[in-house]
Amino acid sequence: MSKKIILFFICSTIASGLFSQPVSQFGEGERVVFLGNSITDGGRYHSFIWLYYMTRFPNMNLHILNAGIGGDTAFDMYERLDDDVFSKNPTTLIVTFGMNDSGYQEYNGDDGARFGEEKYRETHKNFKLLEGRLKKLSGTKIVMMGGSPYDGVAKIDGNTALRGKNDVIQRIVAFQKKSAEENNWQFLDLNAPMTTINQKFQANDPGFTICGLDRIHPENDGHMVMAYLFLKEQGLDSNVVADFEVNASDKSVVRSANCEISNIRGNKGTLSFDYLAYSLPYPLDTIPRGWNARKSQADAMKYIPFMEEMNQEVIKVSGLQKGAYKIFIDNEEIGKWSSTDLNKGVNLAAETKTPQYQQALSIMHLNEVRWEIERNFRDYAWIQFGFFQERGLLFANNGASLEALDKETGNNGWLRMHRDNYARMMHQSFRETRQAEMDMIVSKIYEINQPVKRKITLVKI
Repeated sequence: MSKKIILFFICSTIASGLFSQPVSQFGEGERVVFLGNSITDGGRYHSFIWLYYMTRFPNMNLHILNAGIGGDTAFDMYERLDDDVFSKNPTTLIVTFGMNDSGYQEYNGDDGARFGEEKYRETHKNFKLLEGRLKKLSGTKIVMMGGSPYDGVAKIDGNTALRGKNDVIQRIVAFQKKSAEENNWQFLDLNAPMTTINQKFQANDPGFTICGLDRIHPENDGHMVMAYLFLKEQGLDSNVVADFEVNASDKSVVRSANCEISNIRGNKGTLSFDYLAYSLPYPLDTIPRGWNARKSQADAMKYIPFMEEMNQEVIKVSGLQKGAYKIFIDNEEIGKWSSTDLNKGVNLAAETKTPQYQQALSIMHLNEVRWEIERNFRDYAWIQFGFFQERGLLFANNGASLEALDKETGNNGWLRMHRDNYARMMHQSFRETRQAEMDMIVSKIYEINQPVKRKITLVKI
């Protein structure tokens, strides 16, 4: 083969898209839909991602939507594409699966390896159906996302690990990546980096896991790890809240990034200036949320450098007289730092007392309420696609559907749990009201997340 032919082959291979693309940042007006199983359905990682965009890009009219359903496989996702996914009009669609597809208890049976191979082949077959529909979708960016791992290593009392399950999941991730390469889609893998974190901390604590006590469903800390990995893949690990330096001796702005500094004034032992940041710090929830939860979102800071990479609101003041200083923001005392510390730089995003952090905290709480309402819609979808669809009652929402549901609730705890929600959500007026509540909350978030000019004052102690 001649050099020209070889060069042509290489160029045509690149042009044909045999390389997956990095995950691009979301843009103005996007509707981002996360399609997945229970980890997406009941999880918070996508809500944490949206919270980042709400606080970091206050003028971006972005919507992130949950299209996860507990228990789903790639085939289940294929069957609900039109009514539950495409109907959301996604501009970006993130697709993740594998946990349910790969199977469960049979891994510890007489021939777990054969079972794993059968589930892998079945998953690949089902995915090709899903892939075929996605290939025909125009005007939508597709992101293949390798899902979080099954932790088969952690020492967890009362939970015997399934041998080889995550190996099969990783093989599923591999053909997701191959599909992204062949279709010029975007791709990221959560499985490998989350497995690496588990291995690192399990070296000292065999019971450690970010995959939850069932080895499958991450708690709040695990979901924050997932959000961090996603945002990092988007190239947001160098995106500051604000970063500025003021010289106290000549009352000048040395530099300012993503903010404005003005009206610098000072006399002996005092310095003040106006500060307008174009973003808000990311607020970290310290409450373990969810049924039987042990870990909070903030607990993830022990495993990932989120604060260092993605939550920097740095104030640096040079030219100060030596000594200790109190910092006030809008007349609220924030803390005390030495002139040496201030000369090095202080990360205000770590200070929960600042007015801007409190502003961000209100957004966090509103976003949590929005997430709770969205859960009503996902539980409603679970009933529709997990129960009614196979009975020919999809979206019937009538007496016959409720009667069919009630006949089975005595034998199915999941149906019992979702029955009351369905009895309300089956009514269009109720769904419209709940949707209006979510819309109002999102509108309020984009109203109160706007930059506010603050007055910063340093007083020598």
